[in-house]
Amino acid sequence: MSNQSTDTIRSVPLYKKDFSFFEAVTLRWADNDSYGHVNNAHYYSFFDTAVDAFLLHYNLRPYIAGPYQTLVVASECRYFSQVSAPGTIQVAVRPGRLGRSSITYEVAVFTADSDQAAAQGLFVHVCVDRQSQRPEALPEPFCKEIERLKSM
Repeated sequence: MSNQSTDTIRSVPLYKKDFSFFEAVTLRWADNDSYGHVNNAHYYSFFDTAVDAFLLHYNLRPYIAGPYQTLVVASECRYFSQVSAPGTIQVAVRPGRLGRSSITYEVAVFTADSDQAAAQGLFVHVCVDRQSQRPEALPEPFCKEIERLKSM
């Protein structure tokens, strides 16, 4: 996995080999729109599900709990090929830019028949104080673990 990260979506599709974490998502008929492919709005739900699975898998959620809360403040998606239900997709997640109070996750959607992303994007969390809802520095143990994961 590359350590290079930006806050803009790459215009060239990423590949499965660029990621080490994947969350399986079963597509439903209701995900398809009248054009017969997964409606664009559903991708943001897939990203949210996969980022949370990433946090749970690496036991990162406890660091950003209690007095802290993470809020999604930005998300973006670029589409490269159509995806349709029924089926299962793999939603990949890797840590991207780590700021003082924010983290950008790079995400990508893969179908079973391709190693190239069908869609990819960014998902940005900001750490806030649960009571005041004002930005707080990400806890140091969380940042250390993210840096470790980025170097893998």
